[in-house]
Amino acid sequence: MANAFSVNGISLEINGNAILSDVTLTFPAGEVVALVGHNGSGKSSLLKILARQQAATQGRVSYGDRDLAGYDSREFARSVAYLPQDLGTGSGMTVRELVGCGRYPWHGALGRFSDVDRQKVETSIASTHIEDFAERIVDTLSGGERQRAWIAMLIAQDARCLLLDEPTAALDIAHQLEVLSLVRRLARESGRSVVIVLHDINMAARFCDRIHALKGGRVVATGTPEEIMVPPTLHTIYGINMGVISVTHQSNPLAYAL
Repeated sequence: MANAFSVNGISLEINGNAILSDVTLTFPAGEVVALVGHNGSGKSSLLKILARQQAATQGRVSYGDRDLAGYDSREFARSVAYLPQDLGTGSGMTVRELVGCGRYPWHGALGRFSDVDRQKVETSIASTHIEDFAERIVDTLSGGERQRAWIAMLIAQDARCLLLDEPTAALDIAHQLEVLSLVRRLARESGRSVVIVLHDINMAARFCDRIHALKGGRVVATGTPEEIMVPPTLHTIYGINMGVISVTHQSNPLAYAL
């Protein structure tokens, strides 16, 4: 499919407040696409609509060549995996048990865990390099380790598209780089599509193929990192004067507040 998601004229109103207004965007298949903007700009709400966690007030959303409403729950879960901001702790599960939860859409709550399921879990653990702590309780992991475990669960789900809501929000810079490098590698190696909400425009430019920027619930900029990382566009997104500088050994410039 040419696009993972297509969003046409989406609006969302909650308790009389306009959260999203006439949003039209495409999310090409096989790309890592960032949603950026101020707090309250509508990024997470848009992601929830893509994940079928929130219904739009008006407009149309398609996944592949079908309307989002045309998928039954299990079929959609087998293709699209969603990681919200609030993940909880893991409820006393080991990492391997948590990753195994990703197989739920394939066998159901009462289904037997098959050899295929076990192989998918082991492959997901290996692909995220969490073998060394697969038997540890999720609650005991560091922030970066825990995020890798949750992402491994999404991979075990066998989804072709990952929707990630601020997966680096509570992480230090080293763990942010670790998690985003993992996400980009997974997309490159397997052709997965990724839509990721990020606060840091520099991280978005470094790890994503495309950036969609929202402000006040409306699209204010969309393009490649090279097209977004210019002072006039950054000012439009964030409402402050910003400069950009080139960095050795990095293809995209860095943005900074003036």
